[in-house]
Amino acid sequence: MNWHNAVLLGILEGLTEFLPVSSTGHLILLGDYLGANGEAGKTLDVVMQLGAVLAVVVYFRARLGALLRGLIAREPEQIALAKAVMIAFVPAAVFGLAFHKKIEDALFAPAPVAAALIVGGVVMIGVEVWRKRSANQGEEGLAAVTPKRAAGIGFAQCLSLWPGASRSMTTIVGAQLGGVSTAAAADFSFLLAIPTLGAATVYKLLKGGRALLAMPGGASSLVISMVVSFVVALIVIAAFLRNLKRFGLLPFGVYRIALGVIVLVTLGGTMAPIKGAAAPGAPASSSSAAP
Repeated sequence: MNWHNAVLLGILEGLTEFLPVSSTGHLILLGDYLGANGEAGKTLDVVMQLGAVLAVVVYFRARLGALLRGLIAREPEQIALAKAVMIAFVPAAVFGLAFHKKIEDALFAPAPVAAALIVGGVVMIGVEVWRKRSANQGEEGLAAVTPKRAAGIGFAQCLSLWPGASRSMTTIVGAQLGGVSTAAAADFSFLLAIPTLGAATVYKLLKGGRALLAMPGGASSLVISMVVSFVVALIVIAAFLRNLKRFGLLPFGVYRIALGVIVLVTLGGTMAPIKGAAAPGAPASSSSAAP
């Protein structure tokens, strides 16, 4: 790992974390190309998300401040929002802890990522077409995310554990299908990212932090990639929310399908695992790794 690769990974993380195109899927594809697919490389992919999380905190600082003040003052609206975020957070946290290793052994490879990109793209286009034809565009505002809808969003987020599916895509589409407007769905997805990505970062750092820091250039690569991902993500958040109402999710669906097809064609349609990764059910090698 060198600083050039760290910058490249940080840019890719910042660009894709909050777009419905799967940052994990993109990082797996790039990591496979760079050969950074061992324990240290995969830990870096996850831990650098902290930069993107901080970008959300900075961008939504006014809303988060109002939420914190509202919780202290016991305001019903802010308490309801905090409960909704926690309800939506729990399913993926539980499912991820229970099946993370099996998911990584089976799905952290270019071909499964490509398949998820294509399927997710088809779903996004289908939902976008359905919504354009529907008279009901969903309820506006974060108050629309009731506990029942939050639970639905949380279970939808579980699908994002398949790299290539996208946490942003599954939560936004899950909220849309539950009757929430696209703008409110995106806002809630960003807020949900804070506990989800934060927990994933802490978990992965505890599991693979030693391998990352022991890697030559590991510590500096982590700092560089986090700073770069923070700056890029901050720009992307503003641009995404600004253009979401104008373009919807359709362009991202088309991009996902195109990228997935290119990857499958490049691989020759095979489901070969990442170089050095253990096959499902087989003992992990020293170079394989573990929201």
